[in-house]
Amino acid sequence: MTANEQLARAREVFDIEIDGLRAVRDSLGDSFVRAVELISSTVENGGIVVVSGVGKNLHIAEKMSGIFSSTGTRSTVLNPVQAMHGDLGLVSSRDVLVALSFSGESEEVVRLVPAVRRHGLKVISLTGSGTSTLAKMSDVHLCVPCGAEACPFGMAPTNSTTATMAMGDALAMVLVERQKFAIEDYAMNHPAGAIGRALVLKVTDIMRTGERLALVSPEATVMDAVMAMTRAQSGSAVIADADGKLLGIFTDGDFRRMMGKCLTPEHSNIPPLEHSNIQTFQHSNIPTFQHSNIQTFPHSNIQTFMTASPLFVRDDAYAAELLKIFERRRIDDLPVCDRDGKVVGIVDIQDLPKMKVL
Repeated sequence: MTANEQLARAREVFDIEIDGLRAVRDSLGDSFVRAVELISSTVENGGIVVVSGVGKNLHIAEKMSGIFSSTGTRSTVLNPVQAMHGDLGLVSSRDVLVALSFSGESEEVVRLVPAVRRHGLKVISLTGSGTSTLAKMSDVHLCVPCGAEACPFGMAPTNSTTATMAMGDALAMVLVERQKFAIEDYAMNHPAGAIGRALVLKVTDIMRTGERLALVSPEATVMDAVMAMTRAQSGSAVIADADGKLLGIFTDGDFRRMMGKCLTPEHSNIPPLEHSNIQTFQHSNIPTFQHSNIQTFPHSNIQTFMTASPLFVRDDAYAAELLKIFERRRIDDLPVCDRDGKVVGIVDIQDLPKMKVL
């Protein structure tokens, strides 16, 4: 295959799976709501969600169970083969089985259903056909009508496993909101790694305060703000009133932009040097710069150039919220205020990697 043929085939696989996901999304209906209700009532009654599958679907079951557990829906994985040799001892009548089989005919999974029913479990199945054996044996059936596999032989699970995993994600995320699972709860379940640090650390653990905070009054000049930024080694100055209430922010980017405007030529008739000889250049109309602006700008009141009522973050927020703001708003500095709107610090995006949360 040529390089172009390889890329074309790869894009075709993406297209097949994207189309499959759209088809499954459009199929969502009452059965999805009933599945959420059954899982939610299971958790409320102290039960767990037992996810099972065979082959590639066993890997999907592990991922699905993992996302359930980390987002407040207690879950475990049950290998259907091992279940028939003693592992059924981990289930109870309070639990619910989520059985995965795209064909709905996987022998190991089909045999598991009557066995768990004897333990009192209800069954939710995810298959590609509502007429399959597994679908008919279930209390709730979620159809995954994603179409053919991306495999050229129509054999290797590709499209079907992607769609099944997405259905599990949809169930988990709906349950997060239904069960009012909070970010503090997620932090309890995920204390390690960059995600854990972002959830455990608060803004107060990261923000700059004291001498590292460039804080000026609304009576300050641009030069005052620049000097405060220099002393604090900060890329911005925060403007607050006498009570400490946030009024605005002035950044080094604002300073550079305004200096650029001050240096804007009144007229620019200089011919391009590469197309001119030195005599032409010497007799051209060399522009004069707006020296008056350069002289007055540093002594101008900072309120003229600050960003008024800027975005800020509360001091009791978690670092995870900071990450969202920085990603969405594409800013470098974020003032921190207490519940009364008083400035208590500033977060510089450069500090996040040092705290290992970015």
